Amino acid sequence: MTKRDGVMRAWRTHTYGQPLEVLKLDDVAIPDPDPGEVRIKVHAIPLNLNDLERITGGNMMVRPELPYSPGMEVMGVVDACGAGTEKWLHRRVVAIPKGAHGGYAEYALCPAASTFEMPDAIPLPGAAALYFPFHLAWLGLIDRAELRAGETVLIHAAAGGSGSAAIQLAVHTGAHVFATAGTDEKMRLCQDLGAQVAINYTTTDFAEVILAQTDNQGVDVVFDNVGEAVMERSMQCTKYNGRYLTMGFASNKAVADEKFLVPRRIALGNLKMCGVLLSYQEPDALTFLKTGMGWNFPPSELGERIMREIVTLVLTKKIKPVVGQVIGFDEIPSAIDAMARRETTGRTVAILEV
Repeated sequence: MTKRDGVMRAWRTHTYGQPLEVLKLDDVAIPDPDPGEVRIKVHAIPLNLNDLERITGGNMMVRPELPYSPGMEVMGVVDACGAGTEKWLHRRVVAIPKGAHGGYAEYALCPAASTFEMPDAIPLPGAAALYFPFHLAWLGLIDRAELRAGETVLIHAAAGGSGSAAIQLAVHTGAHVFATAGTDEKMRLCQDLGAQVAINYTTTDFAEVILAQTDNQGVDVVFDNVGEAVMERSMQCTKYNGRYLTMGFASNKAVADEKFLVPRRIALGNLKMCGVLLSYQEPDALTFLKTGMGWNFPPSELGERIMREIVTLVLTKKIKPVVGQVIGFDEIPSAIDAMARRETTGRTVAILEV
């Protein structure tokens, strides 16, 4: 991959539809970073389920102007810096691109607040697979739920990126893990990662299993990145004073912006609902988002601390990135199509020639 007179290759969505139909490989100008941004020469792209929305036109908080590149994660080396980000030049990093899209390209612009150093001691493809799932799982289980040794936790979609990360962090904490997955192969992966109980949700009622194995008390923590399809049964097997983590809405993203939860149901459950969103921000942006929108976002300094902890755990072999498939840049459309059909486990990582 070389600069060709200021031009790069990028997979772009020109109109909404299925990945194999609408993703087009274009030559586009290499962008320049604005203040507070870095430009990354991309070495690897981990595919994310949320990328599908940018391709199909599904539910999005912000809808970019077509055409644009999907891709909400990249890993590579900083080759240009906007004002105030000079310290990042030439560093090997993982990052979330500006606006959570633009990653399916040879170069990507990323806010410094969502950029973190990745040491050479962690090689590819694993280095590219760590950021989003382990940060999201950490924010949920450790920062929000304050999971403790001896507690029980239910992890949905546990063979996926954030689910497989959550299993490992929960096991490292000393928790007892119930994991749900959709195939026997995925169940075996969950068990290999340390889950004490793996449940095939297509053939078994997970709530019945959990209640039977917890003396009808339920679990202390629910890690729910599925949403609507599992929420009611998950609440039925959440313990008194348990913590319910709303991590995502994979089963039906439309409800993310609708009046969906019933207050009395939460009151009757005597449980704590915890919202979790991975989007690190600098102090000025945190103030604006709070006063202007009423939102709370995690500070970038928290992300730096979490990354240090994750890197240490990986280097000491306490946790590991779960990479299901390694592909080339040209294979991205077929790989994200496979993810849409739930044919993947762990993370799919595209490696670029550098």
